[in-house]
Amino acid sequence: MEMDVPLARQVDLAMQQMEEELKGLSAGTIVLQVRNDTIGKFGIRHLPVDIAEKKATADSAGGGLTADQVKTLRQMAVDAMARKRSWTHGEITYDFVLRQGKLYLSVTFESNYNMANVLFRLNAKRRDRRDISNE
Repeated sequence: MEMDVPLARQVDLAMQQMEEELKGLSAGTIVLQVRNDTIGKFGIRHLPVDIAEKKATADSAGGGLTADQVKTLRQMAVDAMARKRSWTHGEITYDFVLRQGKLYLSVTFESNYNMANVLFRLNAKRRDRRDISNE
């Protein structure tokens, strides 16, 4: 049984799953892999240097994302989905950084197409034409 959950809702759920991991990070990239308008894999890439810096400066201000900033990041990620248009396969990356207590987010949408599907459709159309011309 396949459930039809909107992609924006799936982004929200994925971000919710990563919430604890995001807390305390000062920068990173959230990666969502999309196939057939469904998120398959998702996760966070971050630099070990950022973690080392965070631990070294834990007492100072700006030690990483707070719970409220993670919620803001989550909402920004969902809002960005309004810019995704007419593709069902690809990758969405959210690059985030915390600078002087302010959250910055950059979103990249990457569409992927499978040439085998294109060629299959092209060959099917050609076969139909041959069948018609042979009659």
